[in-house]
Amino acid sequence: MTRISNPSRMQAAAAAFARRAPRAAALAAGLALAGCAHMGSSNPDVVYVNGKIITADKDFSIAQGVAIKDGRFVAVGSSEAMRQLATPATRVVDLGGRTVVPGLMDSHTHMDGAGTVETSAQVIKARTVAEAQAIIGDFIRDKKVPAGQWVQTSRWHPPSQLKEQRYLTRQEIDAVAPDHPVFVQTVGHFAMANSKALAAAGIGRGTPDPVGGKIHRDAAGEPTGVLESTAIGIVEKIVPPPTFEQGVAQNIAAQRVYNRSGITSTVVAGLSEEQIRTYFTVAERGQATVRAGMFWRIPTGSAEEFEKTLKAAKFKENQGNDWARVAGIKLIADGGMTLKSAFIRSTYANEPQNHGRVAVDPASYQRNVQLANRYGWRVHTHAVGDAAVDLTLKAYAAADQDRSIRGRRFSVVHGSLIAPDQIAQAGKMDVRVDAQNAFLWDKAGTVERYMGPLLANRAVPTRQLVDALGIGGTAAGTDNEVNLLNPFVGMYLMVTRKDPRGKVYGADQKVSREEALRLYTNAGPYLTFEESAKGAITPGRFADMVVLSADYLSVPEEQIKDIVATQTIVGGRVVYDARLL
Repeated sequence: MTRISNPSRMQAAAAAFARRAPRAAALAAGLALAGCAHMGSSNPDVVYVNGKIITADKDFSIAQGVAIKDGRFVAVGSSEAMRQLATPATRVVDLGGRTVVPGLMDSHTHMDGAGTVETSAQVIKARTVAEAQAIIGDFIRDKKVPAGQWVQTSRWHPPSQLKEQRYLTRQEIDAVAPDHPVFVQTVGHFAMANSKALAAAGIGRGTPDPVGGKIHRDAAGEPTGVLESTAIGIVEKIVPPPTFEQGVAQNIAAQRVYNRSGITSTVVAGLSEEQIRTYFTVAERGQATVRAGMFWRIPTGSAEEFEKTLKAAKFKENQGNDWARVAGIKLIADGGMTLKSAFIRSTYANEPQNHGRVAVDPASYQRNVQLANRYGWRVHTHAVGDAAVDLTLKAYAAADQDRSIRGRRFSVVHGSLIAPDQIAQAGKMDVRVDAQNAFLWDKAGTVERYMGPLLANRAVPTRQLVDALGIGGTAAGTDNEVNLLNPFVGMYLMVTRKDPRGKVYGADQKVSREEALRLYTNAGPYLTFEESAKGAITPGRFADMVVLSADYLSVPEEQIKDIVATQTIVGGRVVYDARLL
């Protein structure tokens, strides 16, 4: 196999992670070395030959072929060597010179949403208020939704998506849905509801704002239909949930959508116990095609309520199998950059009193982190702003005094505006930071408008994260359906830091192509303690890989974003083939 020398920064990053997790680094190194040799194998089920196999192993080796048996790679090397392993019963696939990479892992998604295309109004396509109205009205008419039945939408981001750069009012939704309660979801922290939905939830002029939330009102004091943070739950809790079997079907459909993008693994951030059961059911029925780590989302509340929930938990930390695994608890500390609710040390542009919003009572949050740790759960906290990261790291430090969190892989989720001193602190505490460059694709302009150029250019500091925490201490993700799922747009963003307009944000935070690919392959499995099982094409690991439309390593930089998956293989099985569409 050909080997590509690692850039000096990659060596520094690897060394940084080795210092933080010597046992994990030693294990990974040993496995990577094993991947350079053939494992003793007879009768492989299939061999792939005549390709450019980017193994993403320790040495970033390039091979020509692989052999697979029982869902795992059993050999990696030259085409001739793979052919020699084949028997009359072995299927031989000629890749025709195409490039192959390990199965891609998105380390932070809300995957189930991808399965709702047929059951929700797809306002994600709207570019004006009028278009959003038309989509909702057309959905009701085309689906023949009976009067009085709830209507829901896809998640979207009106401030950055619509020409008007604002949310819809209840009156605008009423205009196209006068006979239906309508709940309009967004990417998070905000939602909209029409008059019938507000009335069904008992929200009126005299309804007080809940703790940690806001019912937006007009000049006359009447609800506008816009709900923020915990106020969303007032309506959300009365929206009829899908049946369990509908949830199963939605989950299966979502996994197939992810396969089309080359995604073979993900971490799904924030599921109820019923939704977790859905993932296990899909796996038990043999219908899973994406390996999923799952964060359990516990509603925030008092320490007493939180502990009661922990005691009654239906699942345990790390419970699961190769297809579905519980991977900790998700808590939320603040909102988002594009929602003016990320909790920041400084203030928002032209709003000298606005530091964003804390989504939790700090004392209760710290106590809940300690309780989760005490009951054996690791914690992943949504913290976008640097002030929210301060809150998170303080709570983790307190929990560490009670029971060590080192080696447990607690994480800061998003950390979009994390500061250099906080990255250093996270490294000392052995805390991960899982950021998503995808926020810079179609929302960078909104971030700059709300927060100013200084914070916009500091957002998602990938270079600093890799250098300080190593590839194993951070990962690539999208927060889909909040952002575009496409992993090659994600890699393009990491390599160029360009948004669709060609504007560069944070040029000093660029990483190499190799590092970007490692963040989508090697890095994510550390989040679920599966770094020895997947993330590279080496003998013994799951046979998860993706055949590409172009060579990721040699195409011009501007064409990285245009690469697509032409075939996705999970556990040795083809789960997506563009030629069959």
